[in-house]
Amino acid sequence: MEIRHNWTQEEILEIYNKPFMELLYEAATVHRKHHDPNTVQVSTLLSIKTGGCPEDCGYCPQAARYHTDVEGNDLMSVQQVKAQALRAKSSGSSRVCMGAAWRNVKDGPEFDNVLEMVRTINKLDMEVCCTLGMVTENQAKRLEEAGLYAYNHNLDTSEEYYKEVISTRGYEDRLETLSNVRKTNVTVCSGGIIGMGESKEDRAGMLVALARLNPQPESVPINALVPVEGTPMEEQQKVPIWDMVRMVATTRIVMPETQVRLSAGRTDMSKEGQSMCFFAGANSIFAGDKLLTTPNPDVSEDMQLFKELGLNVQKPFEKHSQRETIEAEDSVHQSLGEKPRWSRPGHKIEKNLEAQAKRKA
Repeated sequence: MEIRHNWTQEEILEIYNKPFMELLYEAATVHRKHHDPNTVQVSTLLSIKTGGCPEDCGYCPQAARYHTDVEGNDLMSVQQVKAQALRAKSSGSSRVCMGAAWRNVKDGPEFDNVLEMVRTINKLDMEVCCTLGMVTENQAKRLEEAGLYAYNHNLDTSEEYYKEVISTRGYEDRLETLSNVRKTNVTVCSGGIIGMGESKEDRAGMLVALARLNPQPESVPINALVPVEGTPMEEQQKVPIWDMVRMVATTRIVMPETQVRLSAGRTDMSKEGQSMCFFAGANSIFAGDKLLTTPNPDVSEDMQLFKELGLNVQKPFEKHSQRETIEAEDSVHQSLGEKPRWSRPGHKIEKNLEAQAKRKA
């Protein structure tokens, strides 16, 4: 099957709206052509710096401007991260994804520590992923030298609906960050969230933006919004499982070689619902009791489900080879002390402002 980069919103909507059984069958057929249907990649998501983010993402409890129960923590130490990575490895994860609540990467001691974390995890023969906000080309190359396997930077939604979710950065910054990562050999992980009040057209629009990237992302997380009290989206209705299955199936058809990651929202899905997602082409999950700050099924529950379904855990570096770790003193790309001017669109989002006002009150 040829990989297409010229999908239109209308074509993707037509797939999304197919009769359910027909959609499921088509997606499962595509999945079997490109992947082992009985193998699922397991990652552990680790929040290395929690809370205090200056952005106003309407879905996020880590935004400093909203009143949530998230406790902010400073950057973890390299040893703390290593201990968590070893724990993840022993429980079956092949990848550790480190998330920091930053708007963008800033050159300096904290980023140097993150680079050391990357080196440490790579030496454990685990895939290592980071999600740190916007990055420049030089910062992406420094991460590559440290041994980074993947960089996550979600588009979140369509370019049109993005303006209803976030006002502190522009959609083009997301795309520029992905472009900077593509100038290295680091793989790209980028997806989005459904259930934020977006239309089916917006869901299709997000997939258009991802599918038109050349090459397409190696990993696409599909998240269901987890409404958190204190955020602008606290009263959103939880997305039906049928919508999640449709989104997974459509993603699989449009991006056949991508690993489709069943991400946030799994605690609200039955075993049967998750099984349909796997059948429809999801072949990657996050394990562990938390996804940054939101609940997630316990890893023992996941392993029991895998056993019931006859699923195997994907071994590290099966899809792409392990990166070489270059020590800090041998790195070609050094800190440039960059202060890039990432955009600040400046428009107003009433829901976000109301949630912010509640915090002040």
